[in-house]
Amino acid sequence: MNVVDSSCWLEFIEDSSIGKKIATIIADVERLFVPTIVLYEVFKKLTAMRDSVYANNFIQGMLHAKVVSLDASLSIFAADISRKYRLSMADSIIYATAMRYNAVLWTADKHFIGLPHVQYFDKTQP
Repeated sequence: MNVVDSSCWLEFIEDSSIGKKIATIIADVERLFVPTIVLYEVFKKLTAMRDSVYANNFIQGMLHAKVVSLDASLSIFAADISRKYRLSMADSIIYATAMRYNAVLWTADKHFIGLPHVQYFDKTQP
């Protein structure tokens, strides 16, 4: 199972080297979980970069995966993770979602370096 962080979704959109590496993970929608906070972050960034039509179309594609809403249980779990690993609210929700579903978290966000079940892509490396 997989969770793709917003940073990697944006790399995918930009068709960067990281985006190319993550493409097969994103294509496997049967094994892909998308936290609703990732939908928020990607939509917000896309509307700033491009336009709302493009953003809406892209989000529709993301909805083919298993979308995970923030419920009370996940919220409390994320709060514990936030405190334990000193992650922001959004990052702790994303990481908690990955942990809840025993998934690998794919990211280019340095905040996740060294955490269990994280596959980190360094933007400075080709």
